[in-house]
Amino acid sequence: MDGHSTTEPNAQVKVIFDTPEADLQLPESKRTLLVPSDIRRYGLSRILNSESMLETGAIPFDFLIDGSFLRTSLDDYLKANGLPHETTLHLQYVRSLIPPTYEASFEIDDWVSSVDVLTKNSPAGRWSGGSHGQDRILSASYDGLLRIWNASGQVIATSPSGSHGGHSASLKAARFMSSTQLVSAGMDRTVRVWKYSESGHETGELKPTLELYGHTGSIDSIDVDGQTKRVLTASADGSIGFWTTSKTSAPEADASLLPGAHTSKRRKISSSVTTAQRGPLAMMPIHSAPASAAVFDPKDHTVAYSVSQDHSVRTIDLTTSRVVSTLTTSHPLLSLCAISRASAPLLAAGTSARHITIVDPRASATTTSVMTLRGHANKVVTLAPSPENDYSLVSGSHDGTCMIWDLRSVRPATKDEGLGSVSEPAYVIERETVKPGGKKKASHGDGYKVFGVVWDKDLGILAGGEDKKIQVNKAGKIA
Repeated sequence: MDGHSTTEPNAQVKVIFDTPEADLQLPESKRTLLVPSDIRRYGLSRILNSESMLETGAIPFDFLIDGSFLRTSLDDYLKANGLPHETTLHLQYVRSLIPPTYEASFEIDDWVSSVDVLTKNSPAGRWSGGSHGQDRILSASYDGLLRIWNASGQVIATSPSGSHGGHSASLKAARFMSSTQLVSAGMDRTVRVWKYSESGHETGELKPTLELYGHTGSIDSIDVDGQTKRVLTASADGSIGFWTTSKTSAPEADASLLPGAHTSKRRKISSSVTTAQRGPLAMMPIHSAPASAAVFDPKDHTVAYSVSQDHSVRTIDLTTSRVVSTLTTSHPLLSLCAISRASAPLLAAGTSARHITIVDPRASATTTSVMTLRGHANKVVTLAPSPENDYSLVSGSHDGTCMIWDLRSVRPATKDEGLGSVSEPAYVIERETVKPGGKKKASHGDGYKVFGVVWDKDLGILAGGEDKKIQVNKAGKIA
């Protein structure tokens, strides 16, 4: 019989603790310890939190061995890797991502394409005077309407319909620019800027203030820079649009793209324009296939990144409207987010091949991805970075799930997976349905595609989809 196929009673394993987190360092004299071989993550976390170690009380920790999170007992890890109990294990401890728990679902009349939030910790979360300050949720849906919600799931404002100054087709994206301004876009090929105001009793109003014309295809993605009032869009026409929400700074629109440009003179005269119409600061036709997403660099808003179904990730200098680098991947790219880092951001790009590619935009065009995130069973169409750290993100897919990823956990790719490093999801968030009697049931695989996701420090993870709902999941309490 193999000498380490069974565990002796009271067997112990020697471990050496280490961490990259500066505020959680152990003194050298406490880093090496004998622990029970059947101990798991929770037990190791209790040891570190004890008075004789870090004295931190109740911080939940995860433990990395050779780049992968420990998800079994130490004994099971040794057996799985064919290692004797005399092996000294090096454990890197890091703060855990706390599992998200289901909070609520807010129902809408049509598919939810995009979700954004306004809280004190969100990028647009500074209220512009008045007695405001409550958390707000913004949804865009296929019925062409924007809705503002409070955190309890009550709609407090709805945008007007197309015949009253709103969008004339399905919406694909919407973002808060500030507490009083937001931006939306969709299949009617226009970007619309809205003034948002609230009166008492949590009632609000959305008024269109600016219509921006320049794209010739559906606009599927928006990013905003609240400080400079600039907007980025990505369109099915292959172009990246760069806009301002200032009427006085925005250029004139191309007359051929305005409503009524190809109708009779009599029709033009009878249609009165009440909302200002403007064009882009720059329209950049840089992709050879539909452009899926564009985002500002988290630290330098003169730089943008875009992805496309042409398989490319492009870095754009917005001061010159030029592409300064192009990275080519193996699959069509459908979504994008930037993960802020001290030196340069990492870019996460969702693919039609069910995985997420992590790339360093500083790399040359011949460099392969930094990491591949595998776990989804369908297209990855929406991504959002964690608001609290630079190593996690959430993705949404047409497989009906959102997945939370921890970039600290990596393993070498198998032969079938190709080259590089791979990570699996830390947590999977299913869509929830409510059966008669109020019982919740996860509905993974029922065809409820996720279209939009946002991750907020206060409200949690909010995702909209084909089930006509905004689902809210928040990190659970520390056990």
